[in-house]
Amino acid sequence: QELHYSHLILATGSDGPFPGKFNKVIDMESAIQTYENMVKEIEKSERILVVGGGAAGVEMAAEIKTEYPAKEVTLIHSKIALADVELLDSVRQEVKEILLRKGVHLLLSEKVSNVENLRPNQFQKDMVVKTEKGTEVVTDMVVLCTGIKINSSVYAAAFGDKMASNSALKVNKHLQLEGYEHIYAIGDCADLKEPKMAYHAGLHANIAVTNIINSLTHKPLKTYEPGSLTFLLSMGRNDGVGQVNGYYVGRLLVTIAKSRDLFVSKSWKMMGQTMPS
Repeated sequence: QELHYSHLILATGSDGPFPGKFNKVIDMESAIQTYENMVKEIEKSERILVVGGGAAGVEMAAEIKTEYPAKEVTLIHSKIALADVELLDSVRQEVKEILLRKGVHLLLSEKVSNVENLRPNQFQKDMVVKTEKGTEVVTDMVVLCTGIKINSSVYAAAFGDKMASNSALKVNKHLQLEGYEHIYAIGDCADLKEPKMAYHAGLHANIAVTNIINSLTHKPLKTYEPGSLTFLLSMGRNDGVGQVNGYYVGRLLVTIAKSRDLFVSKSWKMMGQTMPS
């Protein structure tokens, strides 16, 4: 089907391993059941290995250890510092200390060598996971939190010359695709020097919509400049750390703002929907 447009917003997002993303259209009941099935697999496992120590990985490890403190939880990360590189050093250090306080085993500067042979999110007693340095970890379940891949297939043929090395689209300060006044890219598929977060995608959407309206009414376009980072990490339902506008915030604020419901109620409200009881 051919669709004609005066303006186009590309918001193709990204894919990543479950449980961080589904990577497919799924109804609410099936989604809930899929997560509940994973919980059952966790409950069967005495030893759980989380692969990847970015934001998703550290939150996952902390969440599992909080809910199941008797389980042995190990986190493998290919770098030394945990969580997102744009975070304050003090925030990243506190992430590490929270995990250690909870009893999570950390294997830093280690990369899994046989990840493609693993069956993630399934109980399988005595799996052997190997790292490139020769370390072997025996576990009963593997959870992959290994990052995202930009969904570029829809635009790669048309705008291949406008793609950055990570397959995101190069945009100007108005979030317009380079060389195109009527095409915008927002969210994960926009090449911007900031963490890929739903919060940022919402900011991008406001800019893109405003600029389309302004262009039609001959008003100046708004610019988008990644500002001082706001980033909250939920480290279990009663713990967390982060920063707001570049300033460190601790456990109490993060717990109240995010850890208790992970922005679920806020997301339902944002989409104009009534949250199921």
